[in-house]
Amino acid sequence: MSLFFVLLLLLSLFSFTIEAQQQTYLLHYCPNTTIFSPNSTYKTNLDRLLISLTSNATAGSFFHNTTTGKHNSDIVYGLFLCRGDVSTKGCQDCVSTATKDVIQRCPVEKTAVIWYDNCLIHYSNQSIFSTPAMVPKFYLINTANVSNQERFNQILATTMNDGAALALNDTLPLKKFATSEANVSRFQTLYSLLQCTPDLTTSDCNTCLRGAIADLPNCCDGKQGGRVLTPSCSIRYELYPFYNQTAVSVSAPPPPLTPPPAITPGKSKNTLPIIIAIIAPIAVSVLLLFLCCCLLKRRARKKYKAVEEENAKDDISAIETLQYDFSTIEVATNNFSYSNKLGEGGFGEVYKGTLPSGQEIAVKRLSRSSGQGIEEFKNEAVLVAKLQHRNLVRLLGFCLEREEKILIYEFVPNRSLDCFLFDPEKQAQLDWSTRYKIIVGVARGMLYLHEDSRLKIIHRDLKVSNILLDSDMNPKISDFGMARIFGVDQTQGTTKRVVGTYGYMSPEYAMHGQFSVKSDVFSLGVLVLEIVNGKRNSNFYRTDAADDLISYAWKQWKNGTPLELLDTVLKDNYSRNEVIRCIQIGLLCVQEDPAERPTMATIAMMLNSYSVTLPVPNEPAFFRNSRTEGKMPNVGLESDQSTSRSTPWSINEVSITELDPR
Repeated sequence: MSLFFVLLLLLSLFSFTIEAQQQTYLLHYCPNTTIFSPNSTYKTNLDRLLISLTSNATAGSFFHNTTTGKHNSDIVYGLFLCRGDVSTKGCQDCVSTATKDVIQRCPVEKTAVIWYDNCLIHYSNQSIFSTPAMVPKFYLINTANVSNQERFNQILATTMNDGAALALNDTLPLKKFATSEANVSRFQTLYSLLQCTPDLTTSDCNTCLRGAIADLPNCCDGKQGGRVLTPSCSIRYELYPFYNQTAVSVSAPPPPLTPPPAITPGKSKNTLPIIIAIIAPIAVSVLLLFLCCCLLKRRARKKYKAVEEENAKDDISAIETLQYDFSTIEVATNNFSYSNKLGEGGFGEVYKGTLPSGQEIAVKRLSRSSGQGIEEFKNEAVLVAKLQHRNLVRLLGFCLEREEKILIYEFVPNRSLDCFLFDPEKQAQLDWSTRYKIIVGVARGMLYLHEDSRLKIIHRDLKVSNILLDSDMNPKISDFGMARIFGVDQTQGTTKRVVGTYGYMSPEYAMHGQFSVKSDVFSLGVLVLEIVNGKRNSNFYRTDAADDLISYAWKQWKNGTPLELLDTVLKDNYSRNEVIRCIQIGLLCVQEDPAERPTMATIAMMLNSYSVTLPVPNEPAFFRNSRTEGKMPNVGLESDQSTSRSTPWSINEVSITELDPR
């Protein structure tokens, strides 16, 4: 038996040597909200910063943060952090590899994070030092299951909490880093590792670690291993030693040298007043502290509400500066001539125009008979003006004059995705790499709306015709006339007026008026399946293959023939793994239970990282064959136009935040 353990130890040490040499890439994140040009000062400063990080790792540092640049617009803030158990050489190699790799993966983004097994690199044009960054958050899991899940979860929780307490102990040599072990059974040991960036305060590190630990039941329940990654902290557990135990061995605090004095007979009566005298002030202090915290929290809530109201007023003031004269728009569009008409949507016509400066624009002229009134118009104007993302169409201004309601957007030359995807002559221009790029871009844009923008926004009308394509076929989400703003802690809303496009609506929204981020996820799932298949979900029932596209996709998935769903024009040139992955993601998005659908953050991670194992989808919410059968109103599924209907329920909509000029 002793020989067995010696061999196991040698194999463990050998695995660490191999890992140190090969530097395992995990994930990267670089939002497209702000970008720089290749020849800019920011690029020069970024290169200098990455060189500085590499040189400090070579000098033996395990953590280093620094800035480069003098002017606010060109300053780059950056840091690296190596895992606490990694050798000096392993840290050097990891940082050197990561600084080269991040430039390849994030060539023009001003903010980036890249995770390797042994280190992370984080830089931004905004200060990131001593500031807890818990978004984005990614999960990686070991797909093997544990045998006794309930007992394992209890041991895991205790071990993680013990490790967090150790990581917060500033007397230990490795700051904000700890490992913890526990026996799961006679032959199994649980190994855990927790780490924060050392620039965080103890309180911020504690918040980050506790938040990551709280996510384990959601991401990794019943799994033999898992990890949670954020820019400021990370945690991991496995049933095998994945870290260098020799490098992180920390002895437990020694017991007190002097035992407490024994209580002699006859004096026990005198100890009770002493105990009361000690405990009473402590209890009163705790009570006063609790009351103070409640008062401060109440004041902070009032202050936050006042700030939000002031921000709303500022938003309206800012939007007024974007107003165009109607005469300018008439000249730009040649008096709304037919030759300038680009198309017609559910709420009006769209024209191409050219401003006096030579800039090309797209003009959305809402029809007077349109269902979109002044409130929805202002909603779209206020919303879109705040949104800045490469995968969202950019609002340049608006016009509210002569009973006209007009929105002026950037001109997107390739029009909408449906003009290519559903046109037999143009379908071939959408090869698989272009379609996959569109899927990834739409997911990124929706992630920005749901989590990364200053407001949580539910689109409510995500569909192929609302995806515009620029000259490089990059997708841009458009049409925010039906969007709703959610509060910070709000997760779901209910409406008496259901708006959107049948075929893309989730069943809980179409039947009960309940919408959330998961109803947008459902729409994305339909859109993904349409991009893979090249046919409309609303028209698919005309074929003999199945009732609708979702039914057909599920049928092929259950039969083990998912590639039958692939558009025939792609049969000779596609990535098998990417196609199957997209079909699986699409089916995960259209599951009947909203709780089972993934979030946009998870979808983005699934599309960008092949190390994530996708769950098996459950039966989707068919419009005809599922439990929703008979509950859907009989409406024109053939139409791709946005529609609305009123439901007879008396439901209060006050919980939904609406922005309205005062």
